[in-house]
Amino acid sequence: MTQILIAGTVGLLVSIFVTPILIRRFSEAGKGQEIREEGPKSHLRKRGTPTMGGIAILAGIVAGYLVTAIYGEITGYGGFTISGLLVLGLTLALGGLGFADDFIKLFKERNLGLNKKAKLIGQLAIALVFGVLVLQFPDEQGLTPGSTHLSFVRDLDTVDFMVGGTFIGMVLFLLFMYILISAWSNAVNLTDGLDGLAAGATAIVMGAYSLITFWQYRNSCSLGAEPGCYNVRDPLDLAVLAAAGLGACLGFLWWNAAPAKIFMGDTGSLALGGLVAGLSVASRTELLMIIIGALFVIEAASVVIQVIGFRTKGVRIFRMAPFHHHFENGGWAETTVVIRFWLVAAVASLIGASIFYGDWLRLADGI
Repeated sequence: MTQILIAGTVGLLVSIFVTPILIRRFSEAGKGQEIREEGPKSHLRKRGTPTMGGIAILAGIVAGYLVTAIYGEITGYGGFTISGLLVLGLTLALGGLGFADDFIKLFKERNLGLNKKAKLIGQLAIALVFGVLVLQFPDEQGLTPGSTHLSFVRDLDTVDFMVGGTFIGMVLFLLFMYILISAWSNAVNLTDGLDGLAAGATAIVMGAYSLITFWQYRNSCSLGAEPGCYNVRDPLDLAVLAAAGLGACLGFLWWNAAPAKIFMGDTGSLALGGLVAGLSVASRTELLMIIIGALFVIEAASVVIQVIGFRTKGVRIFRMAPFHHHFENGGWAETTVVIRFWLVAAVASLIGASIFYGDWLRLADGI
């Protein structure tokens, strides 16, 4: 528990103190967010607000993880693990892709940043590397950071990507990794449209995963094959990463809450999407993350529904997509939308955590 508290505290402090430095630097350079004309008119006042605040979030996550890992190496309780490093690497890689997009927008003065093809190729390359590496590095029990099984609250024996053979199975698994990673990174990116919305929602999800992965650590099968135990490699390190993400998001939210003094940009949103995806894979809870991260799913689904409706029937299902703009254009104040969406995220996380705990309780009681 000490490691989790250290990670969260360091992540919070680094993020909350680095963010104003970014605000000052980008303001002095005259580099700020451009606002699309077709968006809500109330957003036009935000033009020129500094962006790329995701740098502070990444700094908080990295600092929180490194300080905690070094503490673990010194004390002998925890330390660097391959699971933590892979998930952190996925987060930084997607953050780097987002940074390239933000940099082109701000410094090359191309409002759309990276084109869609470049983003998709970048996400594909990152997903393939992560997908291959996550099946390597078995520990003493033969556990790798990821699994070829689809998972809910734990691996599902009924769905194994390798059933069709090694080559076909690997292709299917890598395809699944690409869909999962690109879906989560884009979903968080789409949610980042109102002051504090993505940062607050991600903090809630990271809070839930701090508890879930810590519970996996306390009930690991490596400590004794008891009913309900978890075959997850390095769950404590995953809890440290989730706590660092929680602290970093809260520190950034201090400055990003309405009226936002800085936006996270794609640097932050793509990175946080990578953290969400990586934690779900390494903790073997890919399907459970759909429930816990339901707000992100709703936001992404609203865009898909809007596009399908317009291209097939020529009608707009929502006033505007993503979903948060639908309510804004319906007369809701921005802060009202954000707070109510945070409540949705909190309820979804509570439901997901309850399902997770209920499964453990059922197996531990032998029901």
